[in-house]
Amino acid sequence: MSEQERFDRLRLIRSPRIGPVTFRQLMARFGKASEALRAVPELAARGGGKAAVADAGAVEKEIARSRALGARYLLMGDQDYPFLLEQMDGSPPALIVRGDVGLTGRQCVAMVGARNASAAACRFARTLSQELGQQGAVVVSGLARGIDTAAHQGSVATGTIAVIACGIDVVFPPENAELQEQVASVGLLVTEHPPGTQPLARHFPARNRIIAGLAAGTVVVEAAPKSGSLITARLAVEAGREVMAVPGSPADPRAQGCNQLIREGATLVQNGADVIEAIGGIDPRMVRQGRLDFGAAPVSSDVAGQEREVVLGLLGHAPVPVDEVIRLSALRPAIVQTVLLELELAGRLERHAGGKVSLS
Repeated sequence: MSEQERFDRLRLIRSPRIGPVTFRQLMARFGKASEALRAVPELAARGGGKAAVADAGAVEKEIARSRALGARYLLMGDQDYPFLLEQMDGSPPALIVRGDVGLTGRQCVAMVGARNASAAACRFARTLSQELGQQGAVVVSGLARGIDTAAHQGSVATGTIAVIACGIDVVFPPENAELQEQVASVGLLVTEHPPGTQPLARHFPARNRIIAGLAAGTVVVEAAPKSGSLITARLAVEAGREVMAVPGSPADPRAQGCNQLIREGATLVQNGADVIEAIGGIDPRMVRQGRLDFGAAPVSSDVAGQEREVVLGLLGHAPVPVDEVIRLSALRPAIVQTVLLELELAGRLERHAGGKVSLS
């Protein structure tokens, strides 16, 4: 990948209304980021709106700032882009990292749990991460308070990856400043956000998909129902990864999420050996092979006005699976995806979890 193509890809993902799914579709259609950048305004106009691409000067400043911080970019298609993460739908086209990228090539286990975790659970998480490190595994977590902090503390000496929901130069929570710097020095610090980005609420579910995507399995140590940790577990299930949970007292609300996961089929684990046994049984043939280099011929998907009206007529404000739109329209998938792409760039379409879309 040339330096110009790398720059254009970063500029494309930094453009308004272009997320990971839209990025992949644009690259699949045009093959090169430069061609996609040129086409964005026209596609948005077809969708009934306007769109602009990211300012080249702003992207240059972001790159300079990242380099000044000692960080580097991993772009989808790079040889050292994390392989397991690349297999997930919606994986980030660009990561900013500090530290040892080689850790992503080792056996990785995600560990998540409550921010207001009990002292016993924090101690267990720290011990469990130490055991996993001694057996050669890398522990992945989100550097949040509670279980995440304990997981990093227990594994920082043997290998840990922290995925943060803010810029590489932002510390959150503030009390983890020393730990975050330690992880960046001897482990790996990962984010998809430009430097200076603050940790907004909407960033955390997106951060969770990276945690789940980097690991062969996810361990939930302590979690209440409807917690962010259960979102990570669900994302791991959707990606075909192993989900494990540590049982807790039925009287403790913070353990209800873990107990519920076990009832629903998650593997019960009590020590590091249980975790290694659970993820060791994954057949490598179950993981998709090959990298997304977007080197194939661009997808032809010219849309006639009547076809656009058919797709638009099937959409409403209630989320509907894209597969259902394709089935009901009786159009080629490439045609439907192009119409959805045009509407999204025009600001008229929203994408939801589970491959669903709706009108804005």
